Amino acid sequence: MVATSHDVMPDIELYQPTDEANALDLANELGSDGWLLGGGQDTYGWLKDRNKTPAAMIELTQIDAWKGITETADGIEIGAVTTITEIANNPLVQSRYSLLAEAASKVASPQIRNVGTLGGNLNQDARCWYYRRGLDCYRAGGNICYADSPEGLNREHSLFGASRCVAVSPSDTAPALVALEATMVVSSSSGQRLIPAQDYFIGPDRDIVHMTVLNDGEILTAVRIPNTWANAEFYFEKVADRNVWDFALVNVAAAIKVSGGVIEDIRLACGAVECVPRRLEAVENAIRGQQRSEEVASRAGEMAVEGARPLNYNHFKVPLMKNLVMRAVRG
Repeated sequence: MVATSHDVMPDIELYQPTDEANALDLANELGSDGWLLGGGQDTYGWLKDRNKTPAAMIELTQIDAWKGITETADGIEIGAVTTITEIANNPLVQSRYSLLAEAASKVASPQIRNVGTLGGNLNQDARCWYYRRGLDCYRAGGNICYADSPEGLNREHSLFGASRCVAVSPSDTAPALVALEATMVVSSSSGQRLIPAQDYFIGPDRDIVHMTVLNDGEILTAVRIPNTWANAEFYFEKVADRNVWDFALVNVAAAIKVSGGVIEDIRLACGAVECVPRRLEAVENAIRGQQRSEEVASRAGEMAVEGARPLNYNHFKVPLMKNLVMRAVRG
């Protein structure tokens, strides 16, 4: 009887708004009791394991205004409910912002990309198995980090920015959007706010419970990518244990403007090394204006891992990150 009852979906109210205003009103009314539901790939695991128990879910997939990819005067806008597959296959994204198309194509598996949304990929919660198992770690309101302990299994965890919690940002699209200088459109019943992608994600030193700046009642409704980096040279690489389904051990996203062999401008971000996509501004500043060469790429790789603090079982991430950055700069 216990096993049977555990397999039954918990009692949750389901709201399926079809217009923006209704969805935002619901989000405002329900607050922290309302779980925002996109493709459900992150949601259903939490519910199945009984480690999250929302009173209600607000399904966003029927709101057409938050779907699709449109060209704007200064770039493109992608609705947050747009599927990962659509982003990976969209001709406009492929031709101007292939960095994002490549990152999207590396998310999980084809089946998950077909239903998973951009908003879901960006807003998914930490993937630390101690936290997901429902243990009372710091992120879950306890007073211990099981991963950062002498016996902790922390092969997939952070190199930088640990503050009680050593979980990493699991998103593949997030570093690409940081590199592309994207802007997040966050909506609520009281209006909109625009947040640079780099500032959208937050670490445990600022808020150990949340991974983004979203407040109760707010919804990520769109992502805007400016023409600033359209048709630049792009590089994305993800290293994972398996090519399908797995989350990154380390990934790198780079947007580079090169003229006459000189790196005129560059933006670099790495994922799965910190709780947020790690922007490598010191590396960017050091190699901007430099002639592209093996020496410059090597220096970039060395600088990228300065200050890394590996855990018991993830020392391999340091040379991995260094080499991915080298490859991105070298092209």
